[in-house]
Amino acid sequence: MKISFKLSLYLIFTFGISWSLVMGYSLAGGNLSPMSTGFMIMALGFMLTPMVSVILVEKLFLKSRLGSVYPLNFRWNRWWLIAWLSPLAIALATFGAGLLVPGVEFSPGMEGMFDRFSNILTPEQLEQMRNTPLPVHPFFLTIVQGLIAGITINAPAGFGEELGWRGLMLKELSYLGFWKASWITGLVWGIWHAPVIMMGHNYPDHPMAGVAMMIIFCVLISPFFTLVALRSGSTIAAAVLHGSFNALSGIAVLLLKGGNDLLTGVTGAAGLAVLVVLNLIILKLPATVRD
Repeated sequence: MKISFKLSLYLIFTFGISWSLVMGYSLAGGNLSPMSTGFMIMALGFMLTPMVSVILVEKLFLKSRLGSVYPLNFRWNRWWLIAWLSPLAIALATFGAGLLVPGVEFSPGMEGMFDRFSNILTPEQLEQMRNTPLPVHPFFLTIVQGLIAGITINAPAGFGEELGWRGLMLKELSYLGFWKASWITGLVWGIWHAPVIMMGHNYPDHPMAGVAMMIIFCVLISPFFTLVALRSGSTIAAAVLHGSFNALSGIAVLLLKGGNDLLTGVTGAAGLAVLVVLNLIILKLPATVRD
């Protein structure tokens, strides 16, 4: 595999800036709780570093205009709708797969969710969460809020990553073909997550094993992101997919009790099983659709 000068620069900037950000935050004594304001601000900065790196490479070194290099249009086709709604389907399928995990049971009262938050929130905050009246069940409210957030506040943050992964990196690796380009991008994407995973993000109870799980997850989900980026004809659609996925993934564990972060959820074993099936579906698509 040939690594171009542009891709080399991009990877140096992306890993250098983002990992330095995490290290600086940790050395400064930043709160490592995933629910803390400081951590969330740091995580947002982390997500934006691939976009910053692309801008540095294209503007400072290559003097390129981003719009002339990457597809950044809003021309509508059905893949935009797929980008927006498919994370909900994946989360619901993962919820179903989670019910098949030994020791996991359906919990309409969300006892499992409260158990998971018990290590993050104070008893007072938990009690307030339990007793806050809502017009509809939180499960349905989360779906509505997630669908709205996915195409609004989450999409720009998703674009911070996607301009790098499904923008520059996919373009530079496209000569390898759909599958190899997707898998290599996913591998690098997963490794890039390592510092925040070790700080407790996604796998708070298993941060070290979580690094390997996140790499596998990124490799498995990457072909679908590639497919959406190529078929929509826009990196922005991949950002919508990314934003919606982040907003809706919690649905997969909202009504489950038992298991742990390695077994349930979209980044757990249940989610990986769903993604394997998704990849098999993509494999059956005509090459003209994939490429």
